[in-house]
Amino acid sequence: MDLTSLKTALLVRDLGSFAAVARLQDLDASSVSRVIAQLEQEVGFRLFQRSTRSLAPTGEGEHYLNRIAPLVEELESAGEEARTTAVSPRGTLRMTASISFVQECLMPLLPEFRDRYPEVDIELLASDANLDLRAEGIDLSVRFGSMPKGDWIVTRLMTTSYRVVASPGYLDKNGPLSHPDDLSERDCIRFAIPGFRTYWQFLQEGKTEPFSVPVSGATVISNALSIRSAARYGMGVALLPIMLVQRDLENGTLVDLFPDHACAAATFETAAWILYPSRSYLPQKVRVMIDFLKEKIS
Repeated sequence: MDLTSLKTALLVRDLGSFAAVARLQDLDASSVSRVIAQLEQEVGFRLFQRSTRSLAPTGEGEHYLNRIAPLVEELESAGEEARTTAVSPRGTLRMTASISFVQECLMPLLPEFRDRYPEVDIELLASDANLDLRAEGIDLSVRFGSMPKGDWIVTRLMTTSYRVVASPGYLDKNGPLSHPDDLSERDCIRFAIPGFRTYWQFLQEGKTEPFSVPVSGATVISNALSIRSAARYGMGVALLPIMLVQRDLENGTLVDLFPDHACAAATFETAAWILYPSRSYLPQKVRVMIDFLKEKIS
């Protein structure tokens, strides 16, 4: 048996089907099935119980796969460490981040990263969903919000702050707002995730007690860039990260409605976080990306 076969078996366990593993590895499902069949022949017992509707490890298979998982990780790490001691970073880095972060922050930096590390290929999954790093074979993720929980290595990339904004046209048509409480009577453009849709949080400068304001509106959008566009077009009031509206505030496309208040959605304790799967040795391609992001963004 070889390391590739063992890794394939672990992926089948994690993803639950030959087809899912085949899509991830760009193979035919029949090829994955043959790899598992050959491995089962070598170990002398069935690893997975197959049916027309489901696939799951057998008792012996689950025990075996749980035992080999840390060994496979160690073998991969040892090989990666040996390869990187004498050569520059190389290989394919699978990375995921929110669409807005990719578009506004990451894309302007990628040309420089590629110039520095020409042998590192980037496979970038721009998604506002929190993808499963292990199931999707992802090396590195950038997530926003409270500190993520789970079996990951987590490091802070940057703190985040939010502003409540609207376009000059919206204010001319609907009138100014003098206090955050006025939002309860306005059409707010809301983010389609829990914690952003019903209440916004405020803390007045010089005060110590934050307060919540109920918000509602006819437009709910799942992407921050689209929310910014809607605000620019005068569709309502929006709560957005400062990194997405700084240029708009400077050129007057959007107006900061409450400059003397800190603003947030569910909590003020938010940041951008770098996540990667826990392992004893961090591949060089991942390390250089983490260092690069901290250098350029923090």
